Amino acid sequence: MRIYVYYVGKARSTEANRLAEEYLKRAGRYARCEMQEVKPGKADLFAKHAAALQVCLDPAGKPMTSAQFTALVASAEREARDIVFVVGGAGGLPEEWRRRAGLLLSLSALTFPHELARVVLAEQIYRAFATLRGHPYPR
Repeated sequence: MRIYVYYVGKARSTEANRLAEEYLKRAGRYARCEMQEVKPGKADLFAKHAAALQVCLDPAGKPMTSAQFTALVASAEREARDIVFVVGGAGGLPEEWRRRAGLLLSLSALTFPHELARVVLAEQIYRAFATLRGHPYPR
């Protein structure tokens, strides 16, 4: 199982980038995790990861608790299925990507800068794996 976090827009905040990378590094103890910038129109993430669970972060998406998010990760892990997360930039995500996603996920009813959304997502990925492995972090 692999976790891919793609984001639209330049990663400008070194602090936010460091935090997101740190959480994905920790999650990397349990699954291979990658994070990189993507440009709409230059990459077809859905074709590239056709067998993966494709999750686009969207304010209108399904809200989840940490327990529900952990169940999502556990299900993908049981099925040996990769998960692709796509975080939009300041202008959100292209409509075509939203339509093609297997799941639209809302991190919160609040609006976050996309850099902070990556940090929250990365932390939840780590939290999910730590919970599944009985690690004391999620207490």
